[in-house]
Amino acid sequence: MEPVKEWKGKATLVDLLDRVFDKGVVIHADVIISVAGIPLIGVNLRAALAGMETMLEYGLMQDMDARTRMWEAQHRKSKEVSLREGEDLILKIFGSYYYSKGIYTAWKSGRFYLTTTRLFLYQQDIAEIVFETPLNRIKAMTIRSERSFTGKDRDIIYLSLKIGKIARISVLETVEFEDKLQHLVEEAGVILDGDTALVEEYDERASSFLVDGEKIFCTGKIWHLSPEGGIMGDAWKPGYLYLTNKRFCWWYEFGRKIAFQVPVEEITGATKERRNLSTVLKDKEVLDVIYNGTGFKEVVSFSGKETDQWVNALNKTISLGGQTGEDRETETCPQCGRTASIKELLEQGCPKCGWISPNKKVVSSPLSVVSS
Repeated sequence: MEPVKEWKGKATLVDLLDRVFDKGVVIHADVIISVAGIPLIGVNLRAALAGMETMLEYGLMQDMDARTRMWEAQHRKSKEVSLREGEDLILKIFGSYYYSKGIYTAWKSGRFYLTTTRLFLYQQDIAEIVFETPLNRIKAMTIRSERSFTGKDRDIIYLSLKIGKIARISVLETVEFEDKLQHLVEEAGVILDGDTALVEEYDERASSFLVDGEKIFCTGKIWHLSPEGGIMGDAWKPGYLYLTNKRFCWWYEFGRKIAFQVPVEEITGATKERRNLSTVLKDKEVLDVIYNGTGFKEVVSFSGKETDQWVNALNKTISLGGQTGEDRETETCPQCGRTASIKELLEQGCPKCGWISPNKKVVSSPLSVVSS
């Protein structure tokens, strides 16, 4: 490495880092530390600072680099995932899973393990399972070709899980993966649904905040009057409104998070009227939702094109005591005639006579599918 003695112009931090990693820097310094004019400590410093590629190019640190690479290769082999007792590996294949949590979204790559009881993605470098689902929680699968950020088409597999979420995965050999998964289904005597509606139903935002057993019944793009506080005051912000079987919430698009939520049983009223949103946006439809706050009633406001539908959905939820969807749909027991919710009859059976759904009786295999 040859030192450069002159530098014309102003050097920025980027210039310095570029020089260090690309060309390297040689430091040769003599330092003397004195107290009251008396030299006490002397330091003679000689150092070469550069990126590893530059170091190796000039024959420096080659032995240490070889030892480091050898150790890492051996260490990676020792970080292989261990299967559970009684679990057999059916397929191990390279792939990726679309991870979404809060503001962080990314395709995480690793090895997919398809076993007799579960499917999971393991990242060997960090020894971590990124995605995992028991096979008996998969109820539908569909595959669609999509354009990736590289400009090439690839197959994306949509898996609908019984917890109400949809997982997006991609594997190196889609056909082999699909065949192996369906082979497990055939052995169990169950048919895995190829529901093409999964693609249309997939909601990337909702997949990051839905909890187990939570299902969406109403959603739409809408503006929310957000209380800012301070000198800025309240402000209208764009986002998405959701009504699920557990809560009424609003997703802030720019912040990529839930900025407002309230349990559905706490909602007491919903009305709409036309108001001026600002000096520019005038005579717009506004949805006001009344709910039980901390000791008193509170009102939250939204504005959009479908306020009528939201008023109807919310008022229907209120009239049914905070129940939505399957929770509020009732049916009579085919054996004793007792009235109960459809969800209760299908999942738990009749508490009066003990009747159990035929679909529930069939489910005894590792991969079970019950149409919802």
